[in-house]
Amino acid sequence: MGMDTHVRRGHPIVFGLIILFSVIELAISAWLTSRYNDNNPTPSGTERDRVRYTLFASTWTIVFSFMFLILFFHSATGSVMTSVASHLAFLILTWIIWTASAAAVTEMLGGGLNCSNQARFAYCGQLNALEAFAWMIWILVTVALIVVLIRGISAARRGDGYRGGLVA
Repeated sequence: MGMDTHVRRGHPIVFGLIILFSVIELAISAWLTSRYNDNNPTPSGTERDRVRYTLFASTWTIVFSFMFLILFFHSATGSVMTSVASHLAFLILTWIIWTASAAAVTEMLGGGLNCSNQARFAYCGQLNALEAFAWMIWILVTVALIVVLIRGISAARRGDGYRGGLVA
């Protein structure tokens, strides 16, 4: 029963942090996209496209994480949408999306920017924040994925299979 209590407490905390950081990432990427759409200044196509992809990733994460959070509060044990399988499907896809986003932004920036001695990127601070929050979201999604995998293994062992809930 101890693990169930941790899941009941931890799920809203982890998903809440994922949503919070995704909202911050959404704000940064939406602002940058707005600047780029105004051609102020005109970025490279790669920079613009990677920022737009991060905008998509944060929107995806906010919508579906919020949905999973609300459904978890509604019925932690008895819904198909709160099952281990649905969490696994969502988290694996989200993990892939954030891996691509964080890696693309990191590659674009060469691992990070020193804003005091670079002239290539007009929005240095914002791009550094974009990269940092992308990796923080990736870490949170990775932690959530590992916990759901562990819960999935324990659900399968107790005979519920992956359709079983995160909480027994």
